[in-house]
Amino acid sequence: MAKTKSAYFCQSCGYESPKWLGKCPACQQWNTFVEEVIEKPNAAIPDWKAPGSGSTSMQRANKAVPVSSITFTEEHRIYTPDKELNRVLGGGIVPGSLVLIGGEPGIGKSTLMLQLALSMPAAKILYVSGEESDRQIKMRAERITPLPPEGGISGYSGTGCFVLTETSTQNIFKQIEQLQPDMVIVDSIQTLYSAHIESTPGSVSQVRECTAELLRFAKESSTPVFLIGHITKDGMIAGPKILEHMVDTVLQFEGDRHHVYRILRAIKNRFGSASELGIYEMKGAGLREVSNPSEILLSQRDEALSGITISVTLEGLRPMLIETQALVSTSAYGTPQRSATGFDTRRMNMLLAVLEKRCGFRLGTQDVFLNITGGIKVEDPAIDLGLAAAIISSHEDMPISSKTCFAAELGLSGEVRAVNRVEQRIAEAQKLGFEQIFISKYNLPSGKADKNQLDLSHYKIEIKAVSRIEEVFGLLFG
Repeated sequence: MAKTKSAYFCQSCGYESPKWLGKCPACQQWNTFVEEVIEKPNAAIPDWKAPGSGSTSMQRANKAVPVSSITFTEEHRIYTPDKELNRVLGGGIVPGSLVLIGGEPGIGKSTLMLQLALSMPAAKILYVSGEESDRQIKMRAERITPLPPEGGISGYSGTGCFVLTETSTQNIFKQIEQLQPDMVIVDSIQTLYSAHIESTPGSVSQVRECTAELLRFAKESSTPVFLIGHITKDGMIAGPKILEHMVDTVLQFEGDRHHVYRILRAIKNRFGSASELGIYEMKGAGLREVSNPSEILLSQRDEALSGITISVTLEGLRPMLIETQALVSTSAYGTPQRSATGFDTRRMNMLLAVLEKRCGFRLGTQDVFLNITGGIKVEDPAIDLGLAAAIISSHEDMPISSKTCFAAELGLSGEVRAVNRVEQRIAEAQKLGFEQIFISKYNLPSGKADKNQLDLSHYKIEIKAVSRIEEVFGLLFG
């Protein structure tokens, strides 16, 4: 009889150790190691059979072949009615792909997946739920109004969506073999358990084994599988780090519960860009796509206010205009406060140092607060110039025109640096009715400062090409 093997796993990061440790050497957390059985005696091989793959007992061994002899055809993707999801996935769902969606509790992960299942009546979709009963899913399905397909009408009967409330992977694969669905959605991977691993559901061993079984099924049957995953209190995907390495795509569903907007961000994508972004609006009837996020991220103001500027950022292939706000006030305490929402605080401190060193603004005794409206997080350095202008606007209490926007990076020596895809940024600002945009002169052809060499015939917006931060303040405030 085979001996039972066990090991100790960190429940925070999945680090494996042959013995118990008080402190995890990987994530530095205390008292997180739990003993788990990694091999059960006489564990049988899963006997499920992938649809159309034939018997799994007689399989030929793979042979090495030269790369020149491999035939490749354009991958056929499954296009969903959800255009935002198609964009984030890189143009649609790839058959045989394994997609992991993570997010905070109650953010809308299950709603998004159920809405996807209901909006594709022509496909046979199996929705596996280990957290809710079939009646709870039916109540949500009655509340959700699915998105209409391309060229179709809304209001489906949901005949293509099959619901299975099960947590055992062996029973799930038996239902899959009988139903042979076109897509499988698992809610959630932390609730599944395999009989071949003797540990509780949600443990590191169970999550790894269940994901491996679903990955093998997806690749052998070319059936796309969506996994809904929990996150830890730090915002990371719960479970072992290998879970993110095993799947093809990792999507993060984020947003503030106090705001109606949700952001679907691609963290990893083997079939497309990993910097794409999808924006949804949470309503009573489900999630609705936001086709033009610039209009919702810009607030409508009746009067000019100081400390507010508009910056043009780029998320993947999509240009967006966002409102950047700054508040500068005299510090009431000895140490001034520095706070940023939606922006890196360290980069804000760098901008403040540049303004004080290169421009002479005394900000060392001032409290500075920055905010990116809409509840989104921006890492694009192209908003540096807009943030610097907002800080000085609040410091001098002089408003900037709401028809002016910025798209440039700020260097440590005070130079205005060029950013990529400036043509798309200018076109987006012109489409939304802006009259003036500040860019770096190094975005001009050949890096020359002669504006006549830049083709402005198809741009109606006034383009201000600058090289130093002092030029920007001179043009804005005289």
